[in-house]
Amino acid sequence: MLKITSVVREHTLKSVQYELRTVYRKEGLQPLGILTVEHRNGNTNCGSLHCVKEAKRAAMATFNGLEAESGSDYVLCDRADSGSKGRPVQVVTANPEEHNFLLNEDALTGAFRRGKSFMLNFFLKYLQSEGVGWLNDDSTNLDGFSWRGGAERDTSGVLLWSHPFLLKRSNGDEVAVLLMDTQGSFDSQSTVKDCATIFALATMVSSVQIYNLSQNIQEDDLQHLQLFTEYGRLALEDNVTPFQSLIFLVRDWSYPYEAEYGFKGGARILRRRLEISKLQHPELQQLREHISSCFTEITCFLMPHPGLKVATSPNFYGQMSDIEPDFKRQLLHFVPQILASNNLVLKKINGREICCRELLEYFRAYMKVFAGEDLPEPKSMLMATAEANNLAAVANARALYCNEMEEVCGGDTPYLAPDDLQDQHMEKKNKSIMMFKNVRKMGGEEYSLTFLNTLEADLNACYENYVKLNSGKNVFRSFRTPAVLFLVVLLNYTLQQLFLLVGLNLLSSLCSNILGLLMVTIALWFYIRYTGDMRDVGQTIDAFSEMIWLEVLRPASQFAITESAKHASVYVSSNLTVSESANSFGTRKISRPRRTCRK
Repeated sequence: MLKITSVVREHTLKSVQYELRTVYRKEGLQPLGILTVEHRNGNTNCGSLHCVKEAKRAAMATFNGLEAESGSDYVLCDRADSGSKGRPVQVVTANPEEHNFLLNEDALTGAFRRGKSFMLNFFLKYLQSEGVGWLNDDSTNLDGFSWRGGAERDTSGVLLWSHPFLLKRSNGDEVAVLLMDTQGSFDSQSTVKDCATIFALATMVSSVQIYNLSQNIQEDDLQHLQLFTEYGRLALEDNVTPFQSLIFLVRDWSYPYEAEYGFKGGARILRRRLEISKLQHPELQQLREHISSCFTEITCFLMPHPGLKVATSPNFYGQMSDIEPDFKRQLLHFVPQILASNNLVLKKINGREICCRELLEYFRAYMKVFAGEDLPEPKSMLMATAEANNLAAVANARALYCNEMEEVCGGDTPYLAPDDLQDQHMEKKNKSIMMFKNVRKMGGEEYSLTFLNTLEADLNACYENYVKLNSGKNVFRSFRTPAVLFLVVLLNYTLQQLFLLVGLNLLSSLCSNILGLLMVTIALWFYIRYTGDMRDVGQTIDAFSEMIWLEVLRPASQFAITESAKHASVYVSSNLTVSESANSFGTRKISRPRRTCRK
């Protein structure tokens, strides 16, 4: 099955770490395998927890988290292939003995030896030429993903094309397409679990699936589709159509007199194959109802045979001149219909558009479920989807908190008063929690409560880091250690002179030795701060100074301030009493005896 997966609208880059052959926001462009991140505009910008110091930075291996920052514009390229047109990178390896995968994403599934890699290279050719004259030159060869004729499997595991293709939609949003190839299903080396793992995982993360079939749509093809989509359908809510677009690509169509090539003839064949009648067995009716209920849109394209030279010649290596004209004419209709920028479908899960950071959480959850030896129960898939849904909401809320706190007290901002920092923390924390609560989540409120507690713990941990970062900007706090040591030196020198004055030479000599030790300690501290060597010794000196400050100097200074305040209060009070007495004496009236006159 060919697949264009996860069409998601543009956003700024948040986590650089995965994506399959997927159209997605640049928020969360994530490489699979050993990839690098290339900064497109040459600017440097610091993120919440990581700071991209250079325009290019090595990305981590599959599913190792790396967060870049908001406001940046990044694309992905292969480290060993930077500047070229790209190459396929092995991202998932199949283990034929244990029948398991180191599987991260899947974008191309279908029966083996049906020409998926061959067809995928036409998609690659279209994207590399930006849709202009991409089939006009017959002198070129078809290259890209490895393919060959014959009856044996060529593709093993999963391959990801190392370069994305950025496309701009009519509304101005820029999206990126990554191409992925996988091994086929139902070969002699694959079990039903292998096929189900690839098919079900791909179905659950894709926005457009291209089901690659040979010659016709058979009943067993529909049964396989029903089997593998059942897990994804039950993993989502009943009131939401779980998957978005399904395209049956019927290769080597040999009956153009019954139905012409292209989407028009394909619609006629699809209508016949999915038609439900009362004469059908109930099982066949349920199968067709199931497929119709799983996808928002189902279409079909009939493709002619590419030619005998392509199919039978051992010397065919992709020469465009050897491909039949009818095949190339139909490619001109089919490929642009899938990859034209305005035809891209935004990836949705549970009826909501998701970004690539969220898609990573879904992959992680699904891979845990598929890691066992048996096929997972539908309930397990449901819980995995609910877990991924809540983890994605936690990641988005945490990113919001970190981005806004970076603007307040990031590495480039000045020192902030601790009370103001606390206020900012509470404001941003409440905003992030509100964002988490407003996101549509699966599993119910009680299930989401655990993730809410996790979010609060993460935000508090981030706050502690910001407190430490902010404290490091306090110049006076940075020089507390030498200030304390110098104060101890001053006190020690005073005691030395006092003991020397009263004739206590032994104590004076002891103070002199301590004074020398303190001077060496101060010099050593400045050396450590300047060179960065002997950090453990520096931490010990800081801890010793902190202890002296907390246990001796600060209590002594507080006691002195308190006593001074008391004495000042007593002095002011006594002065006020004297003043009041004087005023009372000054304002006292002197009564004189009244003289009476006798008439």
